[in-house]
Amino acid sequence: MSTVCTSEETIKTIVSIQITAKCGRNIQGKKGDNLQSFLQVSVEEVNLGESEKKHANPAKHTIDYDFTCSYNPPNDAQAFSEILQKAITFTLVEVLHEGKKGELKTAILGQAVVDFFPLLQGQCTFLSTVPVNPMVNPAIKESRQGIHRKQPTLDVCVSVSEPLLTEAELSTCIIMKVTVETAYSLPDTWTLPSGSAHSPFAYFAALEVPLTAEHDQVLMFSEGYLKPGGQREGKCRRKRRPLQTLLVPGNQFLPGSFCQPEPIDHEDGELTGLEDQPFRVEAEITKNRVSWDTEIRCFLDSSGASRLKEKITESRLWPVELMRTLVPLSRLGDENPEIPFHGLAFVDMGRLLYPGVSRIRGAYTVHPFYESELLNKQSVLPAKATISDETPESGSEPETKVNVEGNMYLEARTYVIIEMSLNRPLVPKPSPEELARRVKVLIPPKPKRPAGPSRAEKAVLDFHTQVGNAVDAVSEQFAELFGANSELQESLSKEQILAEVMGGLNVSGRYFTFKEQIKLAVVKIVRDKMQRSKPLTDPQEVKEFVSKLYVYLVDEMHVALNKIYSSDVAEDCTDGIKLESSQLRHFAKEAQLTSNYQQAVQYYQELVVRHPDEPLYKFEWGSLYMLIGDYMKAKECFHDAVSTQQTHQPSLMMCGVVAVLFERYNEALTFLERATSLEPPSVEAWTLMGLLHLSLNEAFLPERAFLEAKKILGEEEANRAHADDNTEEVKAQQDEHETDNPAPPPMAEHDPEFPDHDMEESGETSSHSDRSATPTKLTSSIFTQTVKFLLQNNALQMSEYALTQELLGSKGGCSVPYYYSLAQFQLLKGDYSSAIDNLKEALFYKSQNPDAWALKGHCHYLQGAFTEARESYEWSMVFPEPPSDTNIVLLRLGAIYILEEKFMQAKEVFLQACEQSPSCLTWLGLGKACYRLGELCVAEEAVAVATLLNSSNAEVWAYLSLISLKSGRLEEGDEYYKNAISFDLQDSSLIEEISEAKHQTRMSKLASCFNASAQAQGEIV
Repeated sequence: MSTVCTSEETIKTIVSIQITAKCGRNIQGKKGDNLQSFLQVSVEEVNLGESEKKHANPAKHTIDYDFTCSYNPPNDAQAFSEILQKAITFTLVEVLHEGKKGELKTAILGQAVVDFFPLLQGQCTFLSTVPVNPMVNPAIKESRQGIHRKQPTLDVCVSVSEPLLTEAELSTCIIMKVTVETAYSLPDTWTLPSGSAHSPFAYFAALEVPLTAEHDQVLMFSEGYLKPGGQREGKCRRKRRPLQTLLVPGNQFLPGSFCQPEPIDHEDGELTGLEDQPFRVEAEITKNRVSWDTEIRCFLDSSGASRLKEKITESRLWPVELMRTLVPLSRLGDENPEIPFHGLAFVDMGRLLYPGVSRIRGAYTVHPFYESELLNKQSVLPAKATISDETPESGSEPETKVNVEGNMYLEARTYVIIEMSLNRPLVPKPSPEELARRVKVLIPPKPKRPAGPSRAEKAVLDFHTQVGNAVDAVSEQFAELFGANSELQESLSKEQILAEVMGGLNVSGRYFTFKEQIKLAVVKIVRDKMQRSKPLTDPQEVKEFVSKLYVYLVDEMHVALNKIYSSDVAEDCTDGIKLESSQLRHFAKEAQLTSNYQQAVQYYQELVVRHPDEPLYKFEWGSLYMLIGDYMKAKECFHDAVSTQQTHQPSLMMCGVVAVLFERYNEALTFLERATSLEPPSVEAWTLMGLLHLSLNEAFLPERAFLEAKKILGEEEANRAHADDNTEEVKAQQDEHETDNPAPPPMAEHDPEFPDHDMEESGETSSHSDRSATPTKLTSSIFTQTVKFLLQNNALQMSEYALTQELLGSKGGCSVPYYYSLAQFQLLKGDYSSAIDNLKEALFYKSQNPDAWALKGHCHYLQGAFTEARESYEWSMVFPEPPSDTNIVLLRLGAIYILEEKFMQAKEVFLQACEQSPSCLTWLGLGKACYRLGELCVAEEAVAVATLLNSSNAEVWAYLSLISLKSGRLEEGDEYYKNAISFDLQDSSLIEEISEAKHQTRMSKLASCFNASAQAQGEIV
């Protein structure tokens, strides 16, 4: 590079680009093997040089040009942007005849083109073999002659002495590619002339993008052409270069660049809805269109890239101007002050500020050009050619001239396909590996547990085994001496028995055997457990160590003996039940639903102890603490789950939610970003991240997260729909037809709040008569689906925020899922009346919703309105699909039947609960119902099973006491009652009933005693 001084006394570098044409191959001329040719090298219309005349090598079919020239643009952003749009043109010229005076008769053989693009990617030198394309297409002529020629090529080397851009500049600058593809659904006046293949009009598109911090650059697409309809544009069409008039037809295309169409619903622009697709299909197949298919590359230095971000942040809609004219663009403003068919398409550039996004493509509607539409943006077309140039007089209102031709775009619904791409995202997206590293910093993973016991643990276990062997040896010796002679054992003292046993052990050799075995086990404990491998020399240290070892061995001996004899007891006990983990999890959820939080905590503690490497139980334990309101313990549980498994998606999401509660937003963002990077993609994770960005008032990021969530939700729904076969669809239709107007259950009266359609048609009054019976929005949204996750894990603050966004985004009315989710939220908040009102709204639109009926029953139950709760629970069990929380519905419905003294119905309900999901409470409920029915044997069996499932339930022991007392077993009843009191029995009516039963049992026993005594006296007399 060389330097020159400018007038501002600054140093400006000149880039020297060396261009070498090395060898031409398979070049064919009119002289055949006697071909003589030379090269002309140019960049755009600037001639860089001409090579010497070279003869072809007929044997190798090559021409060695070895011609070098240089191109010296300035080293600035403007020049870099220009060379991205220009190309090096090599024109091959054949010498046909050379006159005496040096006059040449020549013929152009072809043209080759090379781009500068690799130099701006950091390369200093690149080699390229490019095709040499003829000036005219000789394919037809050659096919007639039966000629099959190899493709002529040219070897080219382009180099610079040092990189045009440093590593730092490469990491901060931007190479932007803008492609204007095709304009569809044109105004009706845009027709091809009859008998002509080309339109006489010129079609232009233009937009302005930043170059540096102070300057912009205009990208002009000037070679659009009108095409007839009749078929869709081909897929993977090759993109064209700008300035195509200087190139032969084969060189107009950019190598490796293709138009990449995609499904309409995946585009980034407008007209992507289902209602727009028929219109677009028709326009893109049958109607005329203007095709550019041109890509312009431009360079933005680091300050230009920063300004690009700033401009998008200030205004996300960027104008692209379109026009049609007969006049050359350079003379348009001078001869005609108005631009014909001047239109504007506004490209939403906001998505380029989404993390990781570097490409947008879509259809953009064309609007008529008005200055007001630009919002003080200057037109990039000639300044004199605007719709309203005249400055209004002082004090007068500006008059906007109607753009008649531009309005034709609106009438025709014209749109244009535009693509923009960057070589790197404006906002980088952290990689999954980086996000995993960040999470690991916040929550270090737990070390992996060893596959088996360690050496120290093995040493202790071996000592326990040897203690067991010693016990067996002593037991055998004792049995040999005294097993069959009990009189001898009774006649000896303990000291004498011990002496006899020790003597027998020595004589039989048993003592020596187990002594040596225990000795080896003690050596292992000293070496592996106490980490002592060197001998002790200090007598005091020896004494202390021996004392410590003795205490430890005695303790471990007691542990071993307890294992031996406790296992014997366990084998003898046939009534014990080993609860499975699935049962414990069910009991924990049941205790949580019945507000017995301490019991639920105990179940989760046992689950975590059993399965220390399973994050699910820690996650659910954290959700329990969220319900209690102990957010610090909830945080510990969620963090513990993540430390156990760093990719546990629900725990990561809840870590983010809890971090928001503690206003640690950076941590929350890290957790949620990591959750979104995991498979499978999660609607809830993306929605939560969007809510976080929204709460922080961040631009573009909430929108991006919500769009990703909607995309995932759409794919999930499509997959579910695809999975349903025709048989299932027919069955669902039949079931729906059968349950359109279900008859009320025999135990429930018709609910007047939710009239069926026949009643509405007959003109009966209803508080909802002024509204349509069909909801305006029935499908789930990303917010209602996320609220479902949040409410399941008792995150009320974030749930409220998500419900607010769902309400703000609802168009035309609230949806059934919204009403249901809002009612769930209000139930957890304790606002039962409001929850019932919202459930009435949901049931008005969709009365066959078992979950809504069940939730309504819960609200009435917690209010103490048991009659209304019973009716709602009965309705929830009518439908073919049961409610999702059937267990708690059956428990509460059975409890209400017992309160209403409908004991037979209570028995049926609790029997169903015991069959579906047996637990202590279901068996206890069955025992209660049977006790009230007088079926004491069945009641006792049911309550006995309940004690096995949960022996710390005070009510279970209380009913066992009642059953025993009713059966006349006073002592048993007293013992069971003491157990109930020890477990803190609080039910005063039950305590009073037990006291009365005790009194009746005692009185009946006294009466039977008196009767027996009187009968005996009578017999004596």
